[in-house]
Amino acid sequence: MAEGQSRHRVRRTAAALAAVATVGVAVLTGCGGAGDGGSAGRPSRSPSPTPAWNASPASVAAVGDSITRGFDACSVLADCPEVSWATGTDDAVRSLALRLLGPSKAASHSWNHAVSGARMAQLPEQMALAAKERPELVTVMIGANDACRDSVELMTPVADFRASFEASLRQLRAEAPRAQVYVSSVPDLKRLWSTGRENALGKQIWKLGICRSMLGDADDMGAAAVARRDAVQERVVAFNGVLRDVCAKDRHCRYDGGAVFDYRFTGAQLSRWDWFHPGRDGQARLAEIAYRNVTAAGPPA
Repeated sequence: MAEGQSRHRVRRTAAALAAVATVGVAVLTGCGGAGDGGSAGRPSRSPSPTPAWNASPASVAAVGDSITRGFDACSVLADCPEVSWATGTDDAVRSLALRLLGPSKAASHSWNHAVSGARMAQLPEQMALAAKERPELVTVMIGANDACRDSVELMTPVADFRASFEASLRQLRAEAPRAQVYVSSVPDLKRLWSTGRENALGKQIWKLGICRSMLGDADDMGAAAVARRDAVQERVVAFNGVLRDVCAKDRHCRYDGGAVFDYRFTGAQLSRWDWFHPGRDGQARLAEIAYRNVTAAGPPA
């Protein structure tokens, strides 16, 4: 489902019907360690209670990449934030903000600071902007662009990905220490390849330079091409492991449990202009997943 290269890349490949922009941590552990009673018989300290998750936040800020900007969902090579799964106003999508806040409050109490083409290294800056809004909930969807590069060698190293995500949460906590964070997993790029390659037009569009690390030479089933795709998939899985582990160390963070990565999307959820980003239907499915996880009694298993 989604992510791409940078806008600079889009401009360079010119008249393409393709978009190359898709589809954060100071650690607040929150767990008090049990004291050692020892020979002096000191009472053990009770663990600090985990703060209750607020399933009805009154404001939402979104950070991330082109998926959250609705890129290529309404027209070619353009953001369409009104259909964003996180903060959009489109009735057909029914964004997370619309479902949580209703139309009136969603317009005045939600903010979209995502940037098409962004990678994890840009997330701390976005998070700083989100923190200034003092939101009760921040949504995060980023990482596809870190795997979707011109080559496997150019993918973001896992250690760098982790450092930037940790820095992003530190940035948020500096100004909004109690804001809740909902973190989406990175979509399954290999499923995107296997789904989109069934469409002849989609494959032609991909040749313009979209996510070459995964989508380049889409029909090549040789050993080198298979190994390249497997390497991208392994990196996405590693990125999701980072999102899960870092989020687990923040008392106010909830990871989606891999729900977006596991979603079995089809061509019906993809943009008809690039067969890469989510279209309106795909955005609606992302909104459903987010709402289900944000309003659940407990975090995903």
